[in-house]
Amino acid sequence: MPRLTAGVDLGGTKIQTVVLGQRKIVGSSRALTPATGADAVITAIAETITTSISAAGASPADLVAVGIGSPGTIDTRRGTVSNSPNVPGFESAPVPLGPAVSKALGGVEVRLDNDVRVAVRGEWKRGAGRPYRDFLGVFVGTGVGGGLVLEGHLREGRGAAGEIGHTTVKDRGRKCGCGRLGCVEAYAGRARMEATARRWHKAGRRTRLFDIMRARHRDRITSGVIAAALDKRDAMTVELIEEAVWALSIGLANAQNLLDMEAIIIGGGLGDRLGAAFVERIRAATMPRLHVPERPPQFLPTELRDLSGAVGAAVLAGG
Repeated sequence: MPRLTAGVDLGGTKIQTVVLGQRKIVGSSRALTPATGADAVITAIAETITTSISAAGASPADLVAVGIGSPGTIDTRRGTVSNSPNVPGFESAPVPLGPAVSKALGGVEVRLDNDVRVAVRGEWKRGAGRPYRDFLGVFVGTGVGGGLVLEGHLREGRGAAGEIGHTTVKDRGRKCGCGRLGCVEAYAGRARMEATARRWHKAGRRTRLFDIMRARHRDRITSGVIAAALDKRDAMTVELIEEAVWALSIGLANAQNLLDMEAIIIGGGLGDRLGAAFVERIRAATMPRLHVPERPPQFLPTELRDLSGAVGAAVLAGG
């Protein structure tokens, strides 16, 4: 059995884990993100890794390293995560995620980075970003995150490079989960779309979103719920997606006008679920806002789809 590297994509809705052996996925596991606090999340991460190793027909002794991509503020040296409002228990004080997962797995090395940066790393090294030296990865899920590869290097800056979701598209606009007003994420992040839908519904507007949510035994509006409501041409959902496309097109046009990139790769839970048609809508809305429209970037869906983050985390750990 080859030496194995695990990658974990921690999100507000789900935990996706893969195990790589000789650069190939040999095992995987997925679980809902527990809503009961940090300890439960850490336990669930360790369990998905163990399950993925078993799926690979291997033993825990074959695991040499783990990479984890997490939303929030990451201290890579200490292995902590803080300021992550979409993950229960990670909202404020630093959580020692790396050391805790390492302990649960018998002391294996664990490396952490921002969830979107690791997803961009996955697409860069194993997916749609391979042909490009300059591209922006945009991941539309519970929130909206981004990562930059510039001149063949993953740009980190001082830790917050690529945060396209928190660029402003409307001054004094809708409140974002970060507490500020008018961010891209306030219109295109699934969590803020759900908050808006609940507010509109309470004010008397009709929608099938919540009927679909209950029929699927969900307690929140997932990307699958949104996709199903779109298929039924639910008017509220159509409007929410139109707003998301509008906000993304402004944010992406501004990024392209500043950086002149070769490609923009769009994924994330919602981006992957809505697929190429969603990417095309964003491209069409962005084009009129480009300073050099005759030389636009390529607009692409992810190649690894919902495994971008997990694969990128495994690559981060040396896979």
